[in-house]
Amino acid sequence: MRRLFPSPLTPSDTEERTWDLDELADAYAYPETTGGAWLRANMVSSLDGAAHHEGRSQPLSSDADMRIFGTLRGLADAVVVGAETVRQEGYRPARAREAFAARRAALGQGPAPVIAIVSAGLDLDFSLPLFTRPLVPTLVLTGEDAPADRVAAARSAGAEVIVAGEGRRVDPARVPGVLAGRGLTRLLTEGGPVLLGQFASAGVLDEMCLSLAPLVASGTSPRIVNGPSMAVPERFVLASVLEEAGFLFTRYRRV
Repeated sequence: MRRLFPSPLTPSDTEERTWDLDELADAYAYPETTGGAWLRANMVSSLDGAAHHEGRSQPLSSDADMRIFGTLRGLADAVVVGAETVRQEGYRPARAREAFAARRAALGQGPAPVIAIVSAGLDLDFSLPLFTRPLVPTLVLTGEDAPADRVAAARSAGAEVIVAGEGRRVDPARVPGVLAGRGLTRLLTEGGPVLLGQFASAGVLDEMCLSLAPLVASGTSPRIVNGPSMAVPERFVLASVLEEAGFLFTRYRRV
């Protein structure tokens, strides 16, 4: 891996070598905030804009992409994800990693990030380890009129249900504030494209970490952001670019 932008800070930044997790954690550290949440997204895309291949993002990934994926999780208070992505990707509980233990302890974080699932209908398999055996309780964000039987099933499985919207829908604009109110301010969303589109349209997406894979996928896969149309496209500024084996690992911050 080598740094392309900003300009290399040391000669070793230009060498093709494996960055250790401390270096990646420094490169992707969350900015200081004044009480509010910082919502960053982590997505991978093919050269032709596919967000996944045959329903899963793994075919577009690489070893370096997975190292960055793990680093971003290691830095987050909570991982926010849509119910469809949980089903498609077979989500499991986040695990504690020794490489990030001291860093997390210094920031007052728990041993692993909370998984926070955004779901209107709670059509989830509550027998999965994500709900029954997490290191920290899984959160389910839903609307105030979510199906009562599904709310009860979630709670029986050990999940904590949080209202973040009126009716049955979750209001994406409320999600960062609801989580920040629980002390979860370093937020990471891994999509999917529909949830990411909702966050973008609501104007609460602060940062995009996009891995560009040197692959052409074709097919009918959606883009990484697939939500309501925005009246005016929101502008982001390039913060950093890393490269390994033809993959570009970019980071953009909202202006």
